[in-house]
Amino acid sequence: MTLVAELVKIGIIDKEDVLDATQVKIEKAYPAYFGSYSDMDGIRNYLDTIDNLYCLGRNGQHKYNNMDHSMLTAMEAVELIKSGGGDKISVWNVNTEEEYHEGK
Repeated sequence: MTLVAELVKIGIIDKEDVLDATQVKIEKAYPAYFGSYSDMDGIRNYLDTIDNLYCLGRNGQHKYNNMDHSMLTAMEAVELIKSGGGDKISVWNVNTEEEYHEGK
């Protein structure tokens, strides 16, 4: 089943509203695997300039998120989209509380 067909089936979109769709699956797309974690602030700043791009979850934000935190990033993105967009800081601020992070 295609991505569009899945979204139609669960009632999120109408097929006639879709002009084009692309789905790219990349195994282990986490950039820190390639030694670029120190560049994450610049990467994030660039990605935030793309109005309709929301980086969600563990692989989307390139940081450790448990399932609850990953879902919260999606919920924050939905609220931003519903309100007309704006600063994506609320999406990036999920799971920044010190109590969730291991000590060194």
